[in-house]
Amino acid sequence: MQNYKIRKDDKVMVISGKDKGKVGKVLKILRKKDRVLVEKVNMVKRHTKANPYAQQPGGIVEKEAPIHISNVALMCDACTKPTRVGYKETTDGKKVRFCKKCNEVID
Repeated sequence: MQNYKIRKDDKVMVISGKDKGKVGKVLKILRKKDRVLVEKVNMVKRHTKANPYAQQPGGIVEKEAPIHISNVALMCDACTKPTRVGYKETTDGKKVRFCKKCNEVID
């Protein structure tokens, strides 16, 4: 299993594919398949059957589909640009992520 530089609730930008340029929040990371679910990105339509026991109506539901983790880049809060991520150790010994463009700490 890999360690990813992108985590849940991070703000990311799609850098390739049909949704290139869109920005959203990471909802879920699917580690086994190297994919992420990003809010309002890669929307697909699913036809669902009604389930009266769960009070779930039938019809066409639009939801997010997973996108490969290599197709997203972390957005830096300080410089508001998609950036690569580095790791450095703070003075108290903690390992933190930082923006490679502006050297600002992300965590």
